[in-house]
Amino acid sequence: MKIERKWAMPSAQTFIIKPIAELLKEEINTNKEIWLDPFSGSNSPAQYRNDLNEEENAQDHEDAIDWLKRHKEADGILLDPPYSKRQISEHYKAKGMIVTGWHTSSGWTAAIKDETARICKKGGKVICFGWSSMGLGKSRGFRMERILLVPHGGDHNDTIVTVETKI
Repeated sequence: MKIERKWAMPSAQTFIIKPIAELLKEEINTNKEIWLDPFSGSNSPAQYRNDLNEEENAQDHEDAIDWLKRHKEADGILLDPPYSKRQISEHYKAKGMIVTGWHTSSGWTAAIKDETARICKKGGKVICFGWSSMGLGKSRGFRMERILLVPHGGDHNDTIVTVETKI
């Protein structure tokens, strides 16, 4: 397993943070692979993108679990959800959606990971972003290949990126 640590300024737009953008260029080949992104935000390299915010560059704007359930198979999936319960609540409420205990529970996160594991082809990749290096894990049939720690200095949490392959 490859573990790297590269400092960068923080940004709400995860995919433009320099070491993360570099990792994505190394790990993703959209000329030969189909990639999905259920929380695409801005600048996602995935061909198929979803984001609750209708102003984002995404084809669809619906709940991530519902969106994932509509897909059958992909070579790779990017998971860059809100990183905390507070962020989940803020994003959903900003779109006028009712936030329940389900959305801020570990059950919601597990359902997203379960759907992601179902969709990802054997040998495919899942790249996760957040404040944890948990990824999808062995129990869902994945092997950790790479971890990128991106410290941002000061009081900012590191952005942690994991790259896993479905075995």
